[in-house]
Amino acid sequence: MKYFTLIIAFLLFSCASKEDVLLPKSNVTIVKDVQDLSPIYIFFKIEGKDTIADVNRKNSIISTNWIFNIDKRLPLRLVIPEIIKLQEKKRGESAHKNEKAENYYSYADSVGKNLAFLPFTKVYYAMEKPTTGDLVIYFKKGSNIVLVNNEETKKEETLEHISRIAFFVKPKVYLLFDKNMSYQEYIQNKILFKKLDSYNDEIPKEFIF
Repeated sequence: MKYFTLIIAFLLFSCASKEDVLLPKSNVTIVKDVQDLSPIYIFFKIEGKDTIADVNRKNSIISTNWIFNIDKRLPLRLVIPEIIKLQEKKRGESAHKNEKAENYYSYADSVGKNLAFLPFTKVYYAMEKPTTGDLVIYFKKGSNIVLVNNEETKKEETLEHISRIAFFVKPKVYLLFDKNMSYQEYIQNKILFKKLDSYNDEIPKEFIF
């Protein structure tokens, strides 16, 4: 499995198209199977000198689980505004709303050699820098250095570093991402730091700027 394109995903979701999406890769599966789903595709396109995030949601049904199949080459500054619009549409729908319906990002598990899914239903995105936050974690584009409350730490040591911080109450966690980071790198960071989900009793928030 050198490249995991949505030629495979189109077959799985029974959706015919000649366009391909290069899926991000990871070495672990978070969720392996999703039933009652609707696929949404965000393609990587070039128009002149501009990169375009081209959204196809023709087959999406509000009451189902939404699978977001997004090209790994797209930067977050193009991807997340489209995600926000789609989230708002689904959250604002009342007539056919299904409280159990989730949103998932799809990616390729390069070890298990299967299509895998990362849930993000409860995440709220903002295209700005936060003004508050007990635990603010910033991921730089293409860097192995993570800023934890403005203190530098290596990515592989970040979770251990956080565990040593003494909080009087469970902290409100804000994840910050460089807007020019690729969607591939974003998904890999999200999977690597999945344990941080346990900190969030409140609505998870992520900031892209």
